[in-house]
Amino acid sequence: MTAKFCMECGQLMAMKDIGGTDRLACTSCTFVHWGNYSIGVGALVVRDGKVLLVRRAIEPGKGNWTNPGGYIEQHEPIEETIVREVYEESGVRAKVKEIVALRDQPRDVHNVYIAFSMEYLEGEPEPDGFESDGAGFFSPEEMKQMKVATFTEWLVDIALNRHGSGLRADKEPIASFNGFGFSNSVSN
Repeated sequence: MTAKFCMECGQLMAMKDIGGTDRLACTSCTFVHWGNYSIGVGALVVRDGKVLLVRRAIEPGKGNWTNPGGYIEQHEPIEETIVREVYEESGVRAKVKEIVALRDQPRDVHNVYIAFSMEYLEGEPEPDGFESDGAGFFSPEEMKQMKVATFTEWLVDIALNRHGSGLRADKEPIASFNGFGFSNSVSN
C-alpha cells in the first residue's frame, strides 16, 4: 500500500526527488516517507547442547519448528524485544549474549532479521497457545525427525557450531547523536 496523505499534516503526498532518489513527500510540509521497514529478532537459546524451538501455530510457517522471535515495537529497544518474545512464546527466561546473525531482505517492506545468542536463565518450555503450540529444547538428532524451518536449521547450526565471535553491538560509537551513532569498528 502506498501512502497517499501526509502523516504529519494530512495533505496529499507526491513523488519528489530527495537527494537523488524519488520518494513520497508531503506537498505542504517537510515530511518525507522514507520507506516501509520491519525489523525482526530471533533467539538462539542453548541448554545442555539443545536449542530452544517453538512450533508455529499461525501463519506464516504454521506447523514448522522455529527459534522463538518476533518483531520490535516502535519504542522498544531490540534487546528487550528478544527477551520478551522468548518469554511470550516459550515461557523461558533468557538474556542476550551477542548478535550472531543478520538477514537482510530488501522488498516492498524491507525486512531485517537479527539473531541473538542468549543465555538460558530459567523456566521450562511451554507454548503460549496462540503463536506457538509446542515448545522444547531439542538436540540436532531430534530435529532430524521434526519439521524444522530451513532458516532455523541455519541458525541452529550457528548456535551450536559457529567458529567466530559473532557480530558485536557498538556500545561506543565514534559519533553519537542522542543515543544513535556511527561506528568504524569491524566485527569478527
